Amino acid sequence: MASTTRYCPSCLSHTSPNTLLRRAQGPTPFINQQIRTAAQSQNAQKYKRKDQPASQKRKKQRTTFLEPDMREAIQFPLVDAMRYLRAAEVGRPPTSSKYEIHLRLKTLKNGPVVRNRMRLPHPVKTDLRICVIAPPDSAAAKAATAAGASIVGEESVFDAVKEGRIDFDRCICHQDSLPKLAKAGVARILGPRQLMPSAKTGTVVKDVGASVREMVGASEYRERLGVVRMAIGQLGFTPEEVQRNIRAFIEGIKRDIAGLSDRISKDIHEVVLSSTNGPGLSLNGEMRGAASVPTRDVSTV
Repeated sequence: MASTTRYCPSCLSHTSPNTLLRRAQGPTPFINQQIRTAAQSQNAQKYKRKDQPASQKRKKQRTTFLEPDMREAIQFPLVDAMRYLRAAEVGRPPTSSKYEIHLRLKTLKNGPVVRNRMRLPHPVKTDLRICVIAPPDSAAAKAATAAGASIVGEESVFDAVKEGRIDFDRCICHQDSLPKLAKAGVARILGPRQLMPSAKTGTVVKDVGASVREMVGASEYRERLGVVRMAIGQLGFTPEEVQRNIRAFIEGIKRDIAGLSDRISKDIHEVVLSSTNGPGLSLNGEMRGAASVPTRDVSTV
């Protein structure tokens, strides 16, 4: 449609052609831009995205594991904890259930872990099958056999492992047999089972006889997610025997912590006693309470 705007002839003589063209085209581009911006602002206000609730906002990651407040925890003397755990094991064979200790540590998530092996004053398991990798006719092999090793050899052990016949619970390697062990290709089989000998875990030794004697009745432990767990006694142990084992275990953990770097902060936060099929009960460090039963009542199977 043609424009209906009319201009005076005298005004046209004083008006430039560009001005006439802009008047004919309508509003200037600047005004058009202002109109579009206002429309977009109204549209944005209409469909403005709501803020995420506080529960969905990304929280800062913790650098340490959770540490429960022990002032609010229900804790038990050792005799009472053993009494309740024995009640949870009623009807099960005594040899199939054991007491277990759990040490919760104050530690960093990405810090070094505690890992070692210990022989308790009252061993929990004395029927360990120990394998020694050493030349069959060497003096080390004879010493290992005399100390109680169930399997001794090199190539025969490697072939059995590759075939899936792992008839041992611990594995020790003599220093002279370490190159053959590395070339045997059994690390991918023994490694996931935590049976691969290494100098870091103290299972690559020179005196295999002494290591076997030390390992018989010893238990291994490793910190996982800030907690160290290990079997601490059989169901028929007396409270005195369990107490001695717990003290020895805690002292061993403290020595392991002291052996770490001084810049690493790690300490024991809580001691929990459980059984194979029972709950975990936090210990208060006492042997008996005011209402505890006599120790002889929890000393028989």
